[in-house]
Amino acid sequence: MDLFLPAEWHEQCGVQLTWPHESSDWAPILGEVRRCYVAIAREIVKREKLLIVCHSIEEVKKDLDGISFDHILFREIPSNDTWARDHGAITVIEDGTPFLCDFQFNGWGMKFASNWDNQITKELYQSALFHDNVAYKGYLHFVLEGGSIESDGKGTILTTRECLMSVNRNEQLSQEEIEACLSISLGAKRFLWLNNGYLAGDDTDSHVDTLARFCNENTIAYVQCHDENDEHFHALHQMELELKKFRTIDGNSYNLIPLPLPTPCYYDGERLPATYANFLIMNNAVLVPIYCCETDEVALRQLEKAFPDREIVGIDCRVLIKQHGSLHCVTMQYPKGLF
Repeated sequence: MDLFLPAEWHEQCGVQLTWPHESSDWAPILGEVRRCYVAIAREIVKREKLLIVCHSIEEVKKDLDGISFDHILFREIPSNDTWARDHGAITVIEDGTPFLCDFQFNGWGMKFASNWDNQITKELYQSALFHDNVAYKGYLHFVLEGGSIESDGKGTILTTRECLMSVNRNEQLSQEEIEACLSISLGAKRFLWLNNGYLAGDDTDSHVDTLARFCNENTIAYVQCHDENDEHFHALHQMELELKKFRTIDGNSYNLIPLPLPTPCYYDGERLPATYANFLIMNNAVLVPIYCCETDEVALRQLEKAFPDREIVGIDCRVLIKQHGSLHCVTMQYPKGLF
């Protein structure tokens, strides 16, 4: 059996956004966050299809004024919130057949309501969105969010122990049992576990997509902190040391590309989990969250090194971190051939 989880740079057919609505936590800043979503949508439709899950198609079309709908697919489905990375399908390829893996989403360890979000992937599959060759597998016994794992497309999973082994997720399982579950469901052959690294204000228990990301099979971009007085310094320094010890499938050291820790961002007196690691790899481009601060240009230049064959596009995501996520968190890509 040939089973693998495609890397994010695998050719894509489209990207999902779950649109902000008045019943979500975005309600007090709904206009501001929708403008950010429109900016993301505009970049997606330039390169591939866009799937929008929403409460009202007509309402979203008003938000998208000036953007052609030719490459947009709409589905009206109830949602608690809008973090598509974590309630969206994780797509694997098994013997050439794409499978939508619908893992349980429980609001990052039962921190928030997720009853509607946990149904979105099943609703999408039942809505005749996907081609006939696309299959569906529900994994209601296992809690897993897309932001908690990184794949190199060759069987390597990069993740954090703090998240996958946290309370109210899969705490009843040992590390070995979790690895076995992911080997069966995702075709994982080896695991790189990070023991360190966190961001203040993060609700996800250290999702790896906020800290360290595969850029290709041999390259990892990661968040670095130089300020010894910053609360993140020790944890991020220890994470950096771990990354330096990791080896590729071929036994070589990874090419490590450091990304600056953004200038601290605050909202209502709380430090927010701003990170440049929360980028989205797309066909011919990488969408990068920026925060209109002095570290933005450094991060963009570093990612140009990581992705020399792709356009690097910065998108102002200051509003997204007000709800403790960023650009990668609100998107979910689908490999070529699904719709």
